[in-house]
Amino acid sequence: MSRTEPGHEDRDTYREFTDAVNMSPTELTRWLDSDESKHVGWHKKGSPGGESVGHESGRKIIDLLRRKRAELSDADYRHMRKVVGYVHRHLAQRPSGDVRDTRWRWSLMNWGHDPLK
Repeated sequence: MSRTEPGHEDRDTYREFTDAVNMSPTELTRWLDSDESKHVGWHKKGSPGGESVGHESGRKIIDLLRRKRAELSDADYRHMRKVVGYVHRHLAQRPSGDVRDTRWRWSLMNWGHDPLK
């Protein structure tokens, strides 16, 4: 269900989400198709070999980025807040050295944020 008039909290959430997600839908789609993307992240209990939580989130992020703000639901805003929280927490755990080919970077990219951009 979409809303007609976003509130102040929703506008803040949308801004924080678009600040945290620095990959375009095309970049994120290409990334999610890679082997690296599919081999990082936490898998829900009971889903061995299934899709990771971050990979699933990446697919939702692509959908969110492609929709108009007026089409966003309460559940969409909840997911946006989850993405913002994940990106901020994960960035705070940045390892030292070159992060280009690290699971840390790849996990962030599943959530729509490339720390090298």
